[in-house]
Amino acid sequence: MNELQPIADFARRIRKNIETVFLGKTAVIDMLIAAFLARGHVLLEDVPGTGKTILARAFASSLDLNYARIQCTPDLLPADILGVSVWRQAEEFDDRKGRFVYSPGPIVNQFILVDEINRATPRTQSALLEAMAETQITVDGKRIPLPDPFFVMATENPIEYEGTFPLPEAQKDRFLISLKIGYPDTASESQMLENQRRLSHPVTDIKPAASAHEVTPLQEEVSRIHVEKTVKDYLLMLVNATRENHQLQTGISPRGSLALYRCAQALAGIRNRNYVTPEDVKEMAAGVFRQRLLLTSEAIVRGISADRIIASILDSVLIPEYRSS
Repeated sequence: MNELQPIADFARRIRKNIETVFLGKTAVIDMLIAAFLARGHVLLEDVPGTGKTILARAFASSLDLNYARIQCTPDLLPADILGVSVWRQAEEFDDRKGRFVYSPGPIVNQFILVDEINRATPRTQSALLEAMAETQITVDGKRIPLPDPFFVMATENPIEYEGTFPLPEAQKDRFLISLKIGYPDTASESQMLENQRRLSHPVTDIKPAASAHEVTPLQEEVSRIHVEKTVKDYLLMLVNATRENHQLQTGISPRGSLALYRCAQALAGIRNRNYVTPEDVKEMAAGVFRQRLLLTSEAIVRGISADRIIASILDSVLIPEYRSS
């Protein structure tokens, strides 16, 4: 049996589960699974009504992980996410002394859905930074490790500005990839309408398709997938093209290079290959680059989008000839 077959089987089970309620977006689902297997976090950016929250709920329901949802609002406080220390009376302890006891917040779970993250204030958004970057939080000067696996999936409406707080660049960089869903095709939307002929949403029917103990070994296996020098060179050519583009203030950082490397490995594993191809790199590039590019003022005024620049770079950098060894 192919040693990578468990990765492909895991992806197939999760994909099949999600596609019962989230139709016509197989590529988006595969990128989401790839980010999860690469130990990264995902930002879903799109207009309202395209199914961001449904996708997140379906993915969470497909995994037998501890799950929490954080609904962001302007009055949400960091303590609402991290938890607080609460004074307990002496009667509750054998030593007859009262003490502060940490009461965990929703962040102390394996799967976190942060809904409408840009509605939280910068102070509250920053509460997620340490958790996403270091898999730990600090409360009252004490470091508290987070469970393994730990996965944050956030949704954002990029076209609404009233009552929102744009994510700072440092926060965006903590997300491994940023995904845009887009509108479904006619056939998928027709099936979606048919599925809604019931009182409850079909997502409530989803049962776990994978257990928590499966995840860590698969993530470790993904990290060992081979990346040939030719493929690495192509990846770095794409990265350098962003750094030299006159429409960008800043290009992709080394953290972004590593993110693309890991995502390409995961995508290869999902497709049951023990090696990465240039096409894997190209397919994941837009999702990895999108939230990391900072456009110049001139480009913004001219209405040029990050996706347009990425598409231009992907078209201009030739895919090298590649043969798996």
